[in-house]
Amino acid sequence: MTLGDTRLTRTAAGGLTGERTEVTSQRSRALVGAAVRASRAWTATRAGLRAFAAWCRATIRPAGALVLAAATAGLAAGVVFGWVEALVAGAAALVLLLLSIPFLFHARAYDVGLALGHERVVAGSPAVATVTVRNTGTRIALPGRIDVAVGAGLVEFGVPMLRPGASSEQTLELPPQRRGIVRIGPATTVRSDPLGMLRREHAFDDVHDLYVHPRTTVVPSSSAGLIRDLDGSPTRRLVDADMSFHAIREYAPGDSRRQIHWKSTAKTGQLMVRQYEESRRSRMAVVLGLAEAEYASADEFELAVSAAASLTLRAVHDARDLDIVVGAEIPRVVRGRLRAIRHIPATAPRVVLDGFSGVDRLANTMAFADVCRLAAEANERLSIAVMVTGSHVGLAALRQAALAFPADAAVIAVVCDERAHPRTQVAGALTVVTIGTLDDLAGLLLRGVTS
Repeated sequence: MTLGDTRLTRTAAGGLTGERTEVTSQRSRALVGAAVRASRAWTATRAGLRAFAAWCRATIRPAGALVLAAATAGLAAGVVFGWVEALVAGAAALVLLLLSIPFLFHARAYDVGLALGHERVVAGSPAVATVTVRNTGTRIALPGRIDVAVGAGLVEFGVPMLRPGASSEQTLELPPQRRGIVRIGPATTVRSDPLGMLRREHAFDDVHDLYVHPRTTVVPSSSAGLIRDLDGSPTRRLVDADMSFHAIREYAPGDSRRQIHWKSTAKTGQLMVRQYEESRRSRMAVVLGLAEAEYASADEFELAVSAAASLTLRAVHDARDLDIVVGAEIPRVVRGRLRAIRHIPATAPRVVLDGFSGVDRLANTMAFADVCRLAAEANERLSIAVMVTGSHVGLAALRQAALAFPADAAVIAVVCDERAHPRTQVAGALTVVTIGTLDDLAGLLLRGVTS
């Protein structure tokens, strides 16, 4: 006789495979069978103990653990040593703990819906959320509490007693948030006794992202001010076909026959072609540095983000071709051997502001000059480059970063320094605008062309 055990297991490809174990010795059959049953029982018991321990950690609060310890110690001391006082205290603690259990019932009797009044707000402005609680059970739901996670914080409110099918709507005034993408939710139902000994929670899946946009200001249009629209102006680059005529030169293999100048050809006896100066294609790049070392404080970085967002919004409204470039995080192990930048979409004002909501200072990233170099390499036909950075980037570093852009491009550096007076200075082909507040940006850009 044999003892057989057949198991079916599912493979990664989705098929079934069978395993069969047999004991051929009759003397070992009972021993092996008992060992197998004991092993399975121990596995089930261990899984049950783990589940019970997890339930205890999630349900029993510190006050409940203290009362449970008092009940255990009091009853044990009363039974072993005959101490009546300890026995009464232990019994009272046990009764108190048992009376708190009914408060945990119907923790999942609610259906909670979470909705935001506006999914996008400006930094410093309050937001509104609506929480709808409905009793989906068949019994009356006792009063409870709902906790709504707001970023790293928590907003809580009470829920009244609800009859079956009844609902309650609560409007929450969320506190003003800093710029960023704030996660709102999930909503969590909380059941707890009045003394806070036991607690039971159930979280729902409804989660929303609140885009907190940076503060912006209105800056001058491209047709006025320091950042002037140079679209259509000739550059120093010579091409074979454009609008601005430059000179006549001899024909070279590969030149288009349409550019042959027949009058000059007749005079010289050789084929001559026209040559033109390439017209400027108006394309703007806004480069924002994200390195922590470039800024004196978090508020200075927020000023830089607001300035960059204001400039890009103006460019989007002017229908300009635009590149928005920020630094990318680089792992420390490959820092110095890897170069990376990140582009923020510039298709619409809302998309631009959403992109700026997600930027943050980085501890491991490239230097500002390297970010500008990659931005220039990504688009060689830039006509305007605006560099936005903090007060810890000196004039020498700014001039080095400006060298990465084309020689015929207008390069402006916006330095954010909350301790400095607003001013504009010219360092060769580079114009440096220093602002202390966001309101300084528009005035300096408008007056910079006349200074």
